[in-house]
Amino acid sequence: MTLPFPLTPEPEPLAAERGRKLFTGQVDFLKGVVAMDGLPPGDRPEVCFAGRSNVGKSSLINALTGRKALARTSNTPGRTQEINFFTLGDSHYMVDLPGYGFAKAPVPVVAQWQALLRAYLAGRVNLRRAFVLVDMRHGIKEVDHEIMALLDRSAVTFQVVMTKADKIGAAAQDKTLAQVRGALTRHPAAFPELLVTSSEKREGLDTLRAIIAGLA
Repeated sequence: MTLPFPLTPEPEPLAAERGRKLFTGQVDFLKGVVAMDGLPPGDRPEVCFAGRSNVGKSSLINALTGRKALARTSNTPGRTQEINFFTLGDSHYMVDLPGYGFAKAPVPVVAQWQALLRAYLAGRVNLRRAFVLVDMRHGIKEVDHEIMALLDRSAVTFQVVMTKADKIGAAAQDKTLAQVRGALTRHPAAFPELLVTSSEKREGLDTLRAIIAGLA
């Protein structure tokens, strides 16, 4: 029997090489955006990364690019308060969205982030895919369903990327993946494959790079 939401297969050699070239080329921080009028022109394919606070989003972005401090990591949940844009050469934008859940910020600030996020997702026509990061130790939580529902309403395809796979064993991973597969049946915008990653062990990075490079 074929599982719903199977794991993404490893890329073919040519696709892997395209991904490698994209991420070993010029990668730069472009700007942090706090309002829609600050968005760069939508003149190239764009992917964004979303996830609960401390899910390992900055660590994954740094691991993908091979740059230790491209995306800032923080032990304080909710520290990233902007939509941060990075350029991958002159062909792609990569976007780091503010972490959600348990934000150590005043309620009006959180509301402002949420409004900006809704406007961004609904209005960014060059956004090819969102990657929603989920901690392998915890699975999908209600706060994840909220962002996924927003992506559903915005008709933005999203792919779940499991992070921190090195932190638990194979049996526990299988249990989490079963929970995630069941939870994703609620979301019509969910891309029908899961990707398992570990920033520390560099697991899944080649596959994710190839996916992004292929979203032309």
